[in-house]
Amino acid sequence: MIFTSSIAVFGAPFPHAIPDDFHLTPLTSYGTQKAICELLLADYTRRGLLEGVGIRLPTVCVRPGKPNKAASGFFSGIIREPLAGLEAVLPVADSVRHTHASPRAAIGFLLHAAGLTREQLGPRINLSMPGVCCTVAEQIEALARIAGPKVAARIRREPDELVARIVSGWSERFDAQRAAALGFRAEASFDDIIRAHIEDELGGKIA
Repeated sequence: MIFTSSIAVFGAPFPHAIPDDFHLTPLTSYGTQKAICELLLADYTRRGLLEGVGIRLPTVCVRPGKPNKAASGFFSGIIREPLAGLEAVLPVADSVRHTHASPRAAIGFLLHAAGLTREQLGPRINLSMPGVCCTVAEQIEALARIAGPKVAARIRREPDELVARIVSGWSERFDAQRAAALGFRAEASFDDIIRAHIEDELGGKIA
């Protein structure tokens, strides 16, 4: 059984890079529910009721489809909407840092996890996935490199104190050495994440 967990299982204060064995002290109900599921998965696996692996996904970006009300939605919105010829709203400062992986990489994580053995995983079956750690400013710079400054100019800065406060409590960077050693792979740069979105969702074309 593969459980898609979340980086929300971790809570501040954070080290520079969060290792797999960092304590689970979620700061939200969502993170608490994910942590509970991780513990149950580990317990059921230990008891031999199933063979499980939990993968903590970074923020999946660029999410396809329409904008949603998730606090993290702007990470995708500032890329997806401009590429589609639409204006996007950025509610946080350009200095906000986060870790991302494309939908393509996330699917790859799931498929790869399905092929791992209990011996490969060892006793700690929940692990954090790799991703691209960058600031919002670096996201926008990547967008400008790939699609041009006119596309990047479709981003409108409109600070939202509530979103900014929520995001400020999120972890930023992960030490995914175990996942890398087990063969999990993500993009090497945010440019690669944008290119994956253009190829997979836009037919290779930019509006």
